Amino acid sequence: MLNNYETVFIMTPVLSDEQAKETVSKYKEFLAANGAKVVHDESWGLRKLAYPIQKKSSGFYHLIQFQAEGSLIANLELNFKRDERIIRYLTVSLDKYALEWAERRRSKKSDNKVVTA
Repeated sequence: MLNNYETVFIMTPVLSDEQAKETVSKYKEFLAANGAKVVHDESWGLRKLAYPIQKKSSGFYHLIQFQAEGSLIANLELNFKRDERIIRYLTVSLDKYALEWAERRRSKKSDNKVVTA
């Protein structure tokens, strides 16, 4: 039985756009290689942090929603800890209400994109 998870991680702002995309694809490949199914991912771009982390005041935010075995999470977070490009991360398990909310949020975003296009 696969559980639903959502992970948000913040990459250091000194990365180029190319390096940030490379970091994201590394983690998407890691998830796929370990039997996870990526449901959705989105880049939130460079944002100001609420407080300085490692003397940095901004970072590249990225969200990945996926389905995986619970045992994969510890391994994923261990990789986040070892990666000097990641300054913060948070992985949460999604219950049925969180899944519904994520679906509504995504559909609103896609509706907005259709209207503005």
